[in-house]
Amino acid sequence: MTIAVFIGSLLGVMALGVPIAFALLASGVALMWHLDIFDSQILAQNVIGGADSFPLLAVPFFMLAGEIMNVGGLSRRIVDLALALVGHVKGGLGYVTIMAGCLLSALSGSAVADAAALTALLLPMMVSAGHKKETAGGLIAATGVIGPVIPPSIGLVIFGVAANVSISKLFMAAIVPGLMIGGALWLTWAWLVRREKVVPPPRKSAQEIATAFRKALWALMLPVIILVGLRMGVFTPTEAAVVAAVYALFVSTLVYRELKLNQLYAVFVSAAKTSAIVMFLIAAAMVSAWLITVADLPAKVVDLLQPFMGNKILLMAAIMVLVMVVGTAMDMTPTILILTPVLMPLVRAAGIDPVYFGVLFIINNSIGLVTPPVGTVLNVVAGVGKMRMDDVTRGVVPFMVAEFLIMFLMVAFPALVIVPARWFGG
Repeated sequence: MTIAVFIGSLLGVMALGVPIAFALLASGVALMWHLDIFDSQILAQNVIGGADSFPLLAVPFFMLAGEIMNVGGLSRRIVDLALALVGHVKGGLGYVTIMAGCLLSALSGSAVADAAALTALLLPMMVSAGHKKETAGGLIAATGVIGPVIPPSIGLVIFGVAANVSISKLFMAAIVPGLMIGGALWLTWAWLVRREKVVPPPRKSAQEIATAFRKALWALMLPVIILVGLRMGVFTPTEAAVVAAVYALFVSTLVYRELKLNQLYAVFVSAAKTSAIVMFLIAAAMVSAWLITVADLPAKVVDLLQPFMGNKILLMAAIMVLVMVVGTAMDMTPTILILTPVLMPLVRAAGIDPVYFGVLFIINNSIGLVTPPVGTVLNVVAGVGKMRMDDVTRGVVPFMVAEFLIMFLMVAFPALVIVPARWFGG
């Protein structure tokens, strides 16, 4: 009955069109009434305490870094470098999208920011070259999924805080899985364009490649600084976010000189608005998280999944299917905040590595950004690329299937995540 009250109230309020943050608060109030412990002071304390977290400071700073990179020319130079390297091969612009997506993921950690930048820069080029607009849009949307996986990742930060798992270990463990998703997109694109008669641009000379690399070098140094700093213990993930924002600001204003001082206000306001939405969502979700613990919902979920408890792989597969279903109707951040306190006790009870689970959980939630009908990244690509939502959805299907296959491959073979994580010290 407790589960029915929580889920029923949450979905019922969402069905009325209430924003998800307020829906979470409403479901929390409903659960408090059901448990006969309603107290407005508890509600207020959990909302304030939910946002009062030092690790969560990484979220606004990574978002600020992403905004600065897009306005300051870092993103464009990454795309230019990818064009110089692989733009000349058959279907080269698709490979450029994937390569640039992986590189941008190591800069911003936001699927929406990466998808918007790639759509604005590459979609017109791909259409002009003769590629189908829906396939090109689908590839860009699917590439945006890599953003929350390859560190630095806002999704991993939120999960780490909610699950009390080391964010540094999550970052290191997610590197190889993120690249594997990029590899899956690469193979899928190669299969789709094998019969296309698109004439690629001529191969760039060694001098042109060197010039593109030199121009992008400052942008490429950012992920190196962050990952090496985290690996060597120079700074925490929160401090890494500050380093990313300050470095991006320095490069954009003093090196590339594309970000003017009169543009700074707009950039800061844009980042602040996005951060405020995410942080209020996190704060509201903490009310539900506290009540989930009080109502002992994890124990009830353990009872429901008891048949799978003896087999870690089957249990992980069942959890991933559950998250897939939820991801079709809910955005990434609320899914993380709602399901993490429910699933983590189950994961720990089954003896599953929390870091391994966290990486797969975030991958699944990231793919949820391109699963209709809610897919946030699909809406971004459709809006920026001036496309119909239906066209982007059709185009993303083969890439989305490839991403899910890679995810379940990692479910079946946990060593694909765990072993590389040990290489990177995760």
